[in-house]
Amino acid sequence: MNGLSDGQWVNTLRSVFIHVVPETLLVATACLQFLVGCAYNRRWLWGFVTALGLLTSMLVASLHQPAATTAAEAAPVYADALASLSRWIALLAGLVLIGLSWPEVPSQRAAEYYGCLLTLLAGVSLVGRANDLLTLFLALELVSIPTYVLLYLPRRTGTAQEAAIKYFLLSVAASAVLLFGFSYLYGAVGSLRLPVIVTALAQLHTDAVMPLALLGAVLVLAGLSFRLTVVPFHFYAPDVYQAGPTGVVALVAVLPKIVGFIALGRIFGWFTLDPWHLPFPSLTQLPLIVWILAVITMTMGNCVALRQDNFRRMLAYSSIAHSGYMLIAVVIASGWPDAAGSVLPVTPLVGGMEALLFYLVTYAIMTFGAFAVLAYLDTPDRPVSNMDDLAGMGRSHPVMGLALAIVLLGLIGMPFTTGFVGKFLLFVGALTAPATTTEQGRLYQILALIAAINAAVAAVYYLRVIGILYLREPLRPLPRTWAVLPALTAIVLATATLVFGVYPQPLLRVMQAAAPPPTLPLQMTP
Repeated sequence: MNGLSDGQWVNTLRSVFIHVVPETLLVATACLQFLVGCAYNRRWLWGFVTALGLLTSMLVASLHQPAATTAAEAAPVYADALASLSRWIALLAGLVLIGLSWPEVPSQRAAEYYGCLLTLLAGVSLVGRANDLLTLFLALELVSIPTYVLLYLPRRTGTAQEAAIKYFLLSVAASAVLLFGFSYLYGAVGSLRLPVIVTALAQLHTDAVMPLALLGAVLVLAGLSFRLTVVPFHFYAPDVYQAGPTGVVALVAVLPKIVGFIALGRIFGWFTLDPWHLPFPSLTQLPLIVWILAVITMTMGNCVALRQDNFRRMLAYSSIAHSGYMLIAVVIASGWPDAAGSVLPVTPLVGGMEALLFYLVTYAIMTFGAFAVLAYLDTPDRPVSNMDDLAGMGRSHPVMGLALAIVLLGLIGMPFTTGFVGKFLLFVGALTAPATTTEQGRLYQILALIAAINAAVAAVYYLRVIGILYLREPLRPLPRTWAVLPALTAIVLATATLVFGVYPQPLLRVMQAAAPPPTLPLQMTP
């Protein structure tokens, strides 16, 4: 096969397996649940097995650290700091989702639920380790396919089934568009390997290659924009957030964004250590497309969120707006090839990708925290969905009310929360991004101004919720629940929102290791 002997194939498989041992453990645990769960299905058992599988994978990831590889190697997976970060994000998110979704997982379907969750987490981790288009696509589908099942399993109501089928149909269409874009990139370069594609497209700016590659890039951006809930690929989000199970909606709000942005960064070279030669710099107009998408997405998401009386739909449009903020980092990273001839009198301070990773992680902390509070309050007889359901919660449930208020303040970007640090990095990056023309520099400054205005608009509907928590009398008192795990999850995440807001350096160092900010040329240094 392809000129390789049996021994060479064995060595190749061994070199791949040694870098995916934790992911293999997750999938093996999921297979065990699918098989044994047919005969014995209990929530406490399979929840414990899932947590044990995640902790074992964490132990193996800590102790089993093979030598790092480079993207230039021919293996379909490789290990670097970003791959390690995506793995730890997946494993930690798994523990959070176990606690968050515990009350709503039906005992008779627990094995299937937790098995799909472990398979999905393995896909999240593998997206960060993919070294070619085929592996990347399979990893993305390993995230998408279990999500379809998870949306359907906990609730069998008509609205939940409608949300699941909408997500399924639109996700399949997005995957087809993404695969079509991959085919164009392969046709332009003649290779599936990501480093070859990035290097070739950065060098071959010819009339024959670039239109084909640019079309492929636009299709890839469109296909991944579904996962990112970027306008106009966002239509499924409000319905899924409103009708879907709380734990699964939290998953849909966070993990597809993480894998989508990591996949974009891998394909377009934004995570490489050589940002001076990118496949699609500002002269290709792709960054301008992203600029437009960022403005439309953040503005549309915030403006529509202002009119929502359903808390879950408000979180959906808020999530759309946050995707617009994250696209600012993509615009910043795409402009770094212009740094050598920048006309701006300031030194660029933020590379873009480290700000994106920081924002993704902090967004995950705050969003999981908000849904953990909802999971604590939800009961089969009294689901919490509308704003009126939260009235007076700050007094009737002071701890959970405070936790929800903290994460909402973080989503606003208030000082002393981790959301403030994330937005600050993006705004500073946009204001100091390198530009070769005055018009281009003005576009970056306008983008920062629009983002600041949108942040102020977002504060209106977030503060409205906090006012409802503390200033309104409840129409019906919220019941006391014994959902201990969601309560503990919410408290931990609210605490993390404050801790990393006051002392963000440890988290920021991890992000800078995964996506090192570019080093300026000597002629650029002051």
